[in-house]
Amino acid sequence: MENIFNLVIHYIVPFIAVISVVVFVHEYGHYWVARRCGIKIETFSLGFGHEIFGWTDKHGTRWKVSWLPLGGYVKMYGDAGAASTPDASVHTMTAEQKRVSFFHQDVNKRMAVIVAGPASNYLFAILVLALLFVFNGQPFTPAEVSEVVEGKAAAKAGIIAGDRITAIDGQGIDRFEDIKRTIALNMGTPISVEVERNQKPMTFTMTPEIVTMTDNFGGEHKIGQIGIKANKLEYIKQPPLKAIQQSFLETWNLTASTLRAIGQMVMGMRGTEEIGGPLRIAEMSGNIAKEGIVTLIWFMSVISINLGLINLFPVPLLDGGHLAFYLAERLRGKPLSQRLQEAGANVGAAMVVTLMLFATWNDLVHLKVISFLRGLFS
Repeated sequence: MENIFNLVIHYIVPFIAVISVVVFVHEYGHYWVARRCGIKIETFSLGFGHEIFGWTDKHGTRWKVSWLPLGGYVKMYGDAGAASTPDASVHTMTAEQKRVSFFHQDVNKRMAVIVAGPASNYLFAILVLALLFVFNGQPFTPAEVSEVVEGKAAAKAGIIAGDRITAIDGQGIDRFEDIKRTIALNMGTPISVEVERNQKPMTFTMTPEIVTMTDNFGGEHKIGQIGIKANKLEYIKQPPLKAIQQSFLETWNLTASTLRAIGQMVMGMRGTEEIGGPLRIAEMSGNIAKEGIVTLIWFMSVISINLGLINLFPVPLLDGGHLAFYLAERLRGKPLSQRLQEAGANVGAAMVVTLMLFATWNDLVHLKVISFLRGLFS
């Protein structure tokens, strides 16, 4: 009984808190823009399945919390369900009903409503990071090499302790964090490293070694390393404008790193075992919560960025899929055929379900559930 209690308190509660916040932000973006466009909102649900509790506001919107906390949805007038596909009534609506129906809005309004969800996730993350940089400080390690590991790429190339790295492949470097991020994504690829040694510029070429790292939260990742260390971590509190600028930069870097990692998976340069699902997020939420509220808030901003990014992928059922249909409609001057949209929705549903199953399998392997089950029958 105590183990169940600890599981709920230390893992399930932080997981629900993280997911609920980022999903609410996403769906509220859809809701807020839809309301500004005069669209009637029938339901705003946090979670799927049967309602736990809820209320109906003066506009007729049912706000509710449902049993399965793995997402949420905004059901607009004329939607057949949570996937935002039109129901049969859209063809027989009166002029007044069409005025408040999502599917009878101008295509630009529909596109604005769709984009608003991912955009809200990005704005939320930028705001959260900016506040953290103002009140807690931004992690900062000077781009100066404190130690070089013998036998590794940097040592072989000629890097020594005391060198200050100024650029990698022509990209300027301000912090050691920038070095780690850039090198981590250049696995097995030759890179040019510019350094300043005794106020003199020097350039070295090296190839980062591919290594498997286990992070502080139990996750394994393949990254590039050249064998250098720094030991001067500081937290610098930024003024508001600087904090906003840096939060935009951090958000951009995380998005670019994620896209590049996905590209490396597609090209076969990176393993797909890093793809995680709800169980992995729950484990990480629990572990990160133990680090303190600041770390948990940072993690929430990272999840928000990833949720916004994934929803922009042009996969039917995701926001990006709807956006692709509306872009095609705008270019053609008329919607795609209902048959084509339904076929796209079916393909999108299959892709989403397949990805969820694959991610869950990875979670079970990561949590050693598969090894445990194999042990029972071997």
